[in-house]
Amino acid sequence: MYSVEEIKELLSAFDNSKATALDIQIGADEFISIRQKTAKPAAVQTEYTPAVQIQAAPEILSAAVVEEKHETKAEGTAVESPMVGVFYAAPSPDSDPYVSVGSKVNKGDVLCLIEAMKLMNEVTAEKSGEIAEICVENGQVVEYGQPLFRIK
Repeated sequence: MYSVEEIKELLSAFDNSKATALDIQIGADEFISIRQKTAKPAAVQTEYTPAVQIQAAPEILSAAVVEEKHETKAEGTAVESPMVGVFYAAPSPDSDPYVSVGSKVNKGDVLCLIEAMKLMNEVTAEKSGEIAEICVENGQVVEYGQPLFRIK
């Protein structure tokens, strides 16, 4: 025979579980049977609606809008990162940056360093011109193909 405390413990464990039914045989002719009502499954939305995306991930949407605005005002040719790594604007922390906005550069001039796998890789200008924009910050992790500079 189960005590009241033991039955309360079983009921508590049942409530905290994902089980929907509990049957306890107490004696030859006595038993307890408990069933939980299950909520109807939530309706699954199969169509794409922009409102759901806006509510679910506003930071993605706002980033896309900012990026789109950035692209519309961008002038010149992008210098893209040739690899994944850390962007460094100067050869050492106490040195001046290789270039700044307005700097005149010639084809082959070093623009920055990308550290990848403990190796420093120079990124050079692909054409002569003027630095119109620096697209990343010193010490920022950059992706392959990410714009680093714009040269006009």
